[in-house]
Amino acid sequence: MAQPISYIKKRELTEEELKQQSLDQLTDSIAEHEQALEKAIGVLSELHGSGILEAAESLLKAKAKVAEIVLGQATRPEVTNMINNGMAAAGALAAIDPEHTAKVLGSVAKGLEEANQPQDKKVTVFSLMNALKDPDVNRAIGFGLRFLKGMGKGLGE
Repeated sequence: MAQPISYIKKRELTEEELKQQSLDQLTDSIAEHEQALEKAIGVLSELHGSGILEAAESLLKAKAKVAEIVLGQATRPEVTNMINNGMAAAGALAAIDPEHTAKVLGSVAKGLEEANQPQDKKVTVFSLMNALKDPDVNRAIGFGLRFLKGMGKGLGE
């Protein structure tokens, strides 16, 4: 009677067979992704032609020095203040209704347009008093006064 198999010898590939197997897998992958590889080569060619690829390579090689410079600059008080101010401004802008912002900015543009009109007349106290009768001027002054009142309340908090 036959003896049962108690040991299976696993076939080990030679180094040459492993290389050939890797090359076959790579060839299959290239064939599957031909268009993507052509586009990637085109992009790399453009980056190389414009010098960006060399700059990126130099940047990567000097990454420790670049990181040191960036961290040194980012921790300067001026930069920290700028970042903090930017974040505070973004928070303040987030609290403002976009419609109000658009209206005020549109009004500022219109005001700048009017302000750039040539003026031959001298401004006098009497002309200022007459200007208060103009509904547009009166509306802007009222807005400014209400703005200053609200700003003063905010500063008092």
